[in-house]
Amino acid sequence: MKILFAADGSKYTKKALAFLVAHEGLASAADELVVLNVQAAFSGRVKSMVGDSSVKAYHLEEAKKVLDPIERFLTRHKVPFRTQWVVGAASAEVVRVAKRENVHMIVMGTHGHGLLGSAVMGSVAQRVVADSDVPVLLVK
Repeated sequence: MKILFAADGSKYTKKALAFLVAHEGLASAADELVVLNVQAAFSGRVKSMVGDSSVKAYHLEEAKKVLDPIERFLTRHKVPFRTQWVVGAASAEVVRVAKRENVHMIVMGTHGHGLLGSAVMGSVAQRVVADSDVPVLLVK
């Protein structure tokens, strides 16, 4: 099975990652795990003030803050994976990458770092569930 794991570095990302590793049927050596981090885009005004290279360096640095601990965790648990990061609207990018990668399932936490962290279910998770053509496993 090919799984897209959407990671934003929140405590719910950590819970979802632990759930994946604890359930061998989801993330075993026979499965393919794609770990995705989506960075929020800056406005054109910000890009013009600081420059494209500075914005790209910032996004890379922020993505590494999320992805590096996940890489160490998955390596320690001998789960094969690859990581990637993109810039854009989180829910749209998760769905877009899931289609591009032809995954069988999306796994993500129910909440993220957004302003609605205390809501019943985060707005990104809701949009992914609504827009995805593949099953979405949400971990609380």
